[in-house]
Amino acid sequence: MNYDFIVVGHGLAGSTLAYTLQKRGHQVLVIDEPKPNSASNVAAGLVNPVAGKRFAKSWMADTFIPFADKFYDELEERFKQPLFFHKPIYKIFSTIEEQNTWMAKSAEDSWSEYIKATYTQSTGEGAVQDPYGGIVISKGGYLLVSDTLRLLAQELLQTGNMLPERFEMEALQLTEQGVSYKGITANHLVFCEGYQLVQNPYFKWLPLQPTKGEVLEVENEIFNASCIYNKAVYVVPVVEGKYKIGATYNWREADEETTPSGKAELSEKFERITAAPYKVTGHWAGIRPAVRDRHPLLGVHPAHKQLSVFNGLGSKGVVMAPYLAERLATALEGEGELLPDVHISRYLSLYYEYIKQQSQQL
Repeated sequence: MNYDFIVVGHGLAGSTLAYTLQKRGHQVLVIDEPKPNSASNVAAGLVNPVAGKRFAKSWMADTFIPFADKFYDELEERFKQPLFFHKPIYKIFSTIEEQNTWMAKSAEDSWSEYIKATYTQSTGEGAVQDPYGGIVISKGGYLLVSDTLRLLAQELLQTGNMLPERFEMEALQLTEQGVSYKGITANHLVFCEGYQLVQNPYFKWLPLQPTKGEVLEVENEIFNASCIYNKAVYVVPVVEGKYKIGATYNWREADEETTPSGKAELSEKFERITAAPYKVTGHWAGIRPAVRDRHPLLGVHPAHKQLSVFNGLGSKGVVMAPYLAERLATALEGEGELLPDVHISRYLSLYYEYIKQQSQQL
């Protein structure tokens, strides 16, 4: 059978792109080896309009967040179950200096719709350690990522549009009409394979940095699940009495092994938020596909027009993937352009350097 598109990978990038392309009327085949500890499955699925200690509004939050809300609402209606949970985020000030930084930032007009309240002293919630107060951020929330990916994969399997196996690069052939893979043909192929892009012979020149992130699940009956907490780590309520704590950032050991040091770091930071007793009930590690400028990697290969990439979403995949998938689908149809900030053309100098090195080795 000939497909319009083959999508390699079914994490947040691949799943949203495949769904978007099918919705636009295209025949799509997804090839993915199921991995319970993939970065997307391990992630807590956080949506946070505010980034970092400097209290910067997340890049393109005004565009990404409403688009993501609509996308996940559609999936909830499709699968008849809740998947995305809107919850405020209580970002706790760590120091008086951090409080002062926020007070200076809060004068900006662009903040009003994202901030529900500012506290310059403790809220008085017994289980929470917030002596310097904090801010309550609106339009936050979290996606049940693993459940979402499972439901989308089940649908693809039921319709015969998924091959649940490892993609074998050596079986890929580029043709004048598109691509051929194990007797399957397609007009175009999009790589959405996460950190494994560093081994991809067509896109390994892109500056992807595999970064391990460890996450804990803890059980705590005292803590308040009415919001998400953030102070050096996030604390996301997942089910009654259980929370995901994360995440670490380790680019030196880009493997999927949990570590005692990762567990200790997350535990110590969680204990800065609450002194309430807790029990660790889960510990996972995944590898994020991070990029040096913190913007994703999208676009058609400079030399092979039948190949594209959709990668590098890092820790912001839940909020960015729906909108960027729509933009990429439109661009692949020849009806629109990608944002310059995400287009792989910004790294063309690396591609030419890579080609030069390859030719010198021959």
